[in-house]
Order: sequence, then C-alpha cells, then structure tokens
Amino acid sequence: MFAIFRRSAALAALSVSMALGAPALAETSVVVDVSTGKVLSQNGASDRWYPASTTKLMTAYIAFRMMEAGEAALDTPIVMTRDAAQAAPSKMGYEAGSVMRLDNALRMIMVKSANDVAVAIGETLAGSHDAFVARMNAEAARLGMRDTRFINPNGLPGEGQHSSAKDLAILGMTIRREFPAFTDYFSTEAISAGDTIMRNGNDLIGQFAGADGMKTGYICASGFNVVASATREGRTLVAVVLGADGPITRARTAAALLETGFDTDAAIQPLTIDQLPVSSGEPADISDEICSAEGRTARANEREKEAEREEAFGSPYMTELDRPRVTVPVMLGGAAGTDTIEAGISLIAAYGIPIPTWRPVDGPVAAAAASDAVTDADELRGSTVEQGEATASE
Repeated sequence: MFAIFRRSAALAALSVSMALGAPALAETSVVVDVSTGKVLSQNGASDRWYPASTTKLMTAYIAFRMMEAGEAALDTPIVMTRDAAQAAPSKMGYEAGSVMRLDNALRMIMVKSANDVAVAIGETLAGSHDAFVARMNAEAARLGMRDTRFINPNGLPGEGQHSSAKDLAILGMTIRREFPAFTDYFSTEAISAGDTIMRNGNDLIGQFAGADGMKTGYICASGFNVVASATREGRTLVAVVLGADGPITRARTAAALLETGFDTDAAIQPLTIDQLPVSSGEPADISDEICSAEGRTARANEREKEAEREEAFGSPYMTELDRPRVTVPVMLGGAAGTDTIEAGISLIAAYGIPIPTWRPVDGPVAAAAASDAVTDADELRGSTVEQGEATASE
C-alpha cells in the first residue's frame, strides 16, 4: 500500500514538474531498468533529438573498450591537437601540443564537458577525427542504437547528428553493465585545475538518493538533456530526459521519473528498451523556444525562484547539498612515455611531428586500475552565465 502511495506521489510530482517547468516543448524521456532492460516509462522515446554533450558518453565508452582490449591504458597520453584546441566552448583551453593522461581527459569531458578534450581523445586514440567518428557509429550500430548518427566526439551541433532518448538509454545501460569499475567517472562532483574548480552540471548527484551519474548536454536546438543513473538496494535505473527548458526543470523531471521508476515493478512491464520503435526524419529543433529572449528570461526567473523554495529544485525528491563537493584534481602531464616538461606541464615541442605512443596494458583493465578519485559529468549550470548558448555544447 505504501509503495502505491509513493508511486502516486511521484506521478503527481512529475505532473507538477511539467507544469512548473515549461513552455510547449516536445520533451521526450524514458526510464529503463539496467539489469532487465525493461522500459519503466517512456514519452516519445524514439523521437529523433540532438544529443548535445550526451554524445560524450559514446566517446568515453569507446575509450573504455579500447582499455579493455589492451589498446589503451589510464596513462595513455592524449594530445591536444590543433583541431581540438580550436573547438568551441565549453573547453579546457589548453594549447595545441599539450599532453594529458587519458583518465584525466575522461574526467574533463564528464565534468567540464570539455569539447576540445573530447576531440583530442578521439584524434589520439583513433588516429584521426573521421576514424574515431566511424568507430562511434559502428559501436552505435552494434548496440542497436538505430536512431543515432554521430558526426563528432563532443556533441557540438552539425548536420547529420542525432539520437533519441531510447538510444541514449541503451548506451547508458550498456556502460553501467559492461564497465561498473568506471562508474565514478560519471559521478564526480567536481574537478579542479590549479585554482579553478569546475562543478558537475548533473544536479542529481549528491541531491537525489542513489544518484550515481551520468551526463548532461545542452545546445539551443536540443534544449537541456540528461542521461541520469541511480542505484538503490542493488537496483540501477537509467533515465533520459531530452528537451527540458532549463537545468532546474531537467533535474526536477529526471528526479520524478527515477522516483516513479523505483516504485515500478520491472517484471510486469511488457517491453524491453530494444523493442521500442525506430524513428526517422530530422531531429526536433527547439532553438526558438530555448534561446529566445523569452526562454532566457524564463530560466533567469526560475533561478530566482530556486533561492526561495523550501524544496531543492521544486522537487520533493531532491535535497540541498549541505557539504563541500568532493573535488578531484586534474592536470596536464604524467602520461606514459612523455618526458618533456615545460613550465611544469607536459608539452610536445613543435607539435605535429612526433606523437608519443602509449604502453598498452596486457589483457582487460583490472577493476582496481579504475579506482581513484570521484565522479562524473558535465554542464555548467544555474547562476553562471549560460555559455555561448547558440553554439556551446555542455
């Protein structure tokens, strides 16, 4: 009886969440049980959408698979190529020729959502941008992500890039199943580079019971996206929300969907995620609603309301974080086979000629190798200025 009451409360909160949040956007969502693949709820889950920086989940997944195959390691040197250094924000801003460890690079793309670092990972691991994108699309096809096509490793907008809530749920579910040792990369609360602290844009982490990743994303055309995971009593769910009208609405909606999901019995649900239909055509473009003056004003007003609310994010399922965020330091240098140090950072002199090679590990990467530091993902949220909205990808 209590479970029925909780589920009814969650559904009511979701209705309130939608009413509070938003204009007439075609928001799309899905919740999936990771162990069974059962769909717990969905709303237009197959509709094509711009993935924005949730794209970086595939970039990370390929890196994990390469480490498992012995083609890369945590200390593989990732080179900031000239093309990578020229990527639009959000970015770390390292100069071309800078070198970092793969594990540091992965945290940068998950927490800061650094577009330059995502390109550097792709070009270094695959040898070229096009080769890495080809591998992204091959992996998407292998996983059954039939609504998806990638054109870059970072999610910056461009013709031909699209996915869906269904496909991103498949990807999130696969990562959680195949690479549990890397969960903390997706749940890192913040990273620091020197004196600069960059917080994770996934507001569920530390503020929703059981939240443990994964990645947010934002461009004007997509609105505010999130692939969010949470685990309670050994059960992990992945929720995807695409097209929210702001980061507060996005977090509130994802929290309500996950709460409802935990109160839903997967065993009696009829469909698995791969049984949802395939879509076609062009992805939805909600730029006019999201990046109009009215849209920006609505988000500013929502941030002002947030300071006055008794419940975090206007959600009964989220709480304020009453402690400092756990922060993981990231830096340049320290990669295998890179001994050139200038001013304390690793830099390839006259970049473009020799590219250092890494020492591959033997066999699958041990779970212990993936241990240190905390967690995850992406967008700069809230009271900070929304960075270059027309072009930026969180």
